[in-house]
Amino acid sequence: MTMMLDIAEIAQATGLSSRALRFYEARGLIRPLRSSGGRRIFGAGELERLHAIVALKRAGFTLAAIGRMLDRPDARLGPMVAAQLSVVEAQRVALADTAALLQSIQSRIDAGERIDVATLCSLIRKGNSMTTTQWKAVVDRHFTTEEQARWAERMGALGPDFDQVAYQARWADLGQRIAAALPLDPDSDVARGFVREWFALLAPFRAVATPEMWAGATRLHQDRAEWDGQADPGFSGEVWQFIQAAGAAMRARGEQPEA
Repeated sequence: MTMMLDIAEIAQATGLSSRALRFYEARGLIRPLRSSGGRRIFGAGELERLHAIVALKRAGFTLAAIGRMLDRPDARLGPMVAAQLSVVEAQRVALADTAALLQSIQSRIDAGERIDVATLCSLIRKGNSMTTTQWKAVVDRHFTTEEQARWAERMGALGPDFDQVAYQARWADLGQRIAAALPLDPDSDVARGFVREWFALLAPFRAVATPEMWAGATRLHQDRAEWDGQADPGFSGEVWQFIQAAGAAMRARGEQPEA
């Protein structure tokens, strides 16, 4: 005897809601039969298909990809699995970055800092402005593995208490404030104030950077047109150019922004 189930029985068998079943039907993923009274009736084939949909969704495949796989059993799965693996890996890295950010914020709260919801949201937005994978792709194109190893060794001299996430959030905050003030006369009091803030933030890097590292970092940003939009160091190319002009204006006045 052929097994036939109505929508309530299918929902119970698969753990899916009736609403989800209707949605999958609307997307063409399932094609239930109709009784004489217009009720949806599911056979063994549709039940098996629903179990497959649940399994593939658990792996993160989109409904469009699931539909292609189920409608073409002979399709080459290698490229589809590889593409999904890349998506999952990017999500894993993003989650790791988010976990590091939340741990940093929690440590500040544990230390007695008062952080309200607005501040928390701001820190999350700023802390996630540059993902590890995006920045690494840019760095790999500009520095050799050996150069990166020397950088890591020197930056390690900042010690275990150096909070990279909070440091990046401070760059994002400064970059946003400068961007909001533009256009601005580079030879103005406000501009000089921004330059002083900029070099104050650079202090940890300047404390450990070799001349080679300093030149490399400058060259990286001078070549920003090659990678702009691919990663976000916390400030735009326009902000970088403004700081260079404002710094030059200070030096022309006989002032040293690095001081």
